[in-house]
Amino acid sequence: MATVQGYAASPATASNHVDGGRGHASEDRGEIFVKSGQIDPFKSAAKKPNPLMTGLVTKEKAIRIHAALRGMPEEKQKKLRELYDFLDVNNDGTIDIRDLTAALKHKVRHIPSKLAPEIFANMCREDKSTEVDFGDFLDYVIAHERRLEEVFRQLDKNQDGLVDVAEMENYFHNLGLPISNDKAKSLVKIMDQTGTHSVDMMEFKDFMLLYPSTDLREIAIFWRHNLVIDIGEDSQIPEDFTDREMQTGVWWRHLVAGGVAGCMSRTCTAPLDRLKVFLQVHSTYQNRYNLFTALSFLYKEGGLKSFWRGNGINVIKIAPESAIKFMAYEQAKRVIQNMKHSNELTVGERFLAGSSAGAFSQTIIYPLEVLKTRLALRRTGQLDKGLIHFGIKMYRKEGFYCFYKGYVPNLLGIIPYAGIDLAIYETLKSVYVKSHPDLTEPGVLALLACGTCSSTCGQLASYPLALVRTRLQARTISQDVAQPDNMIGQFKYILKNEGLPGLYRGITPNFMKVIPAVSISYVVYENMRKRLGATMS
Repeated sequence: MATVQGYAASPATASNHVDGGRGHASEDRGEIFVKSGQIDPFKSAAKKPNPLMTGLVTKEKAIRIHAALRGMPEEKQKKLRELYDFLDVNNDGTIDIRDLTAALKHKVRHIPSKLAPEIFANMCREDKSTEVDFGDFLDYVIAHERRLEEVFRQLDKNQDGLVDVAEMENYFHNLGLPISNDKAKSLVKIMDQTGTHSVDMMEFKDFMLLYPSTDLREIAIFWRHNLVIDIGEDSQIPEDFTDREMQTGVWWRHLVAGGVAGCMSRTCTAPLDRLKVFLQVHSTYQNRYNLFTALSFLYKEGGLKSFWRGNGINVIKIAPESAIKFMAYEQAKRVIQNMKHSNELTVGERFLAGSSAGAFSQTIIYPLEVLKTRLALRRTGQLDKGLIHFGIKMYRKEGFYCFYKGYVPNLLGIIPYAGIDLAIYETLKSVYVKSHPDLTEPGVLALLACGTCSSTCGQLASYPLALVRTRLQARTISQDVAQPDNMIGQFKYILKNEGLPGLYRGITPNFMKVIPAVSISYVVYENMRKRLGATMS
């Protein structure tokens, strides 16, 4: 698993000085500039400030930051400054929920982006601010590291300052959540930054700094169930549940909680999804719609409620898709286990099982996917006789084949974005390490470059397939009747008439819905999970 660990996930853009809210801090040569009750703390008069570091903080906050940093090793100060800069994705001097979600989604691979709201809430002041400055971040780090130190001492049973594989395995066993020796080794390897096959206090704190909880059981559950691989835009490889969890019904509670969260998330972001589909199909070289002209057209054509067209079928297909995928995944795992005569699955084998399950479930529910696209593109009055009549009309006019138009690019899309992302990331990291024999792990800038490049490649590679799938699904109702009815022909037609940008029509609303979808899904999932009593016992 490609993991960006703690501080090591941040860009090495900071100088040896540490600033509070983007002002430079240095104890040996500091000068405070006061302006209207605010200051740019400890800014050196001899050094021109970084233009990105423009945030101002109150005088009281500057004093508190300076006190917190006093006595802290210079290397630690630099790491904290780098991590803060890394989380401030838009470089405006503060961290908001959008910054944090983007950083977790694309660069911090071992902390799921769905945890962003909880992490952000822990960083915020008591006044529930929508932004976190460097002072708030320092408060969070200092308090959270104290709690993590206590957790580490509980893991380190022999008190030698290191957590090894045996201690990791015993930790899970004592909580009633046993894992194999291979999985314990894998977990230690993920955290180990020095190649010692054990984890020291600093490595543990680096790895867990952004995880919101310090409860031993919650950490164990997080390690077992949340370090998974995405297999597409809307889905994940299903979780591995223990026999006890299967017998007690924990598995279905999580599926139900996930289903309800998916319903709420898709419903709340449905307008952006319909905009995306509309632009994918109708924004061509002949009709150059943009986000605002498409928004205006849809509103004038059907009013506000028209933005939720197709959402009903999109919500309905969650239950059968999740159930089929879960059952198929369990069967695929058993087949692999029988073939290798072992119950342990590697990441690659889980990836194969999850991809197979995703392909199977998509094959079964794909007609609903086509219906969802057609309903999203329908005009006012075309559903007056109901959904069943709408489907029968499609069948009579186009035949059964119409319900599987675009199936091939959809199936190719099961080759997941995360698979491309992971492969490129590991390749780039391996190349860097080979070119620098003195390093066991790439440096900060190298990790950032690898993560950014791999994530971008994954997104750029997956979106054209989704666009071609949608155009094939909606070909008969498109204004461009000359377009081909196969995947290869569609790619050639788009490139010839619209160029490379034509393959990315509608990508703006697709990006816009990511953050609200993740946030809503997380909040609803956590609340439903607790109400259903799914505690992963």
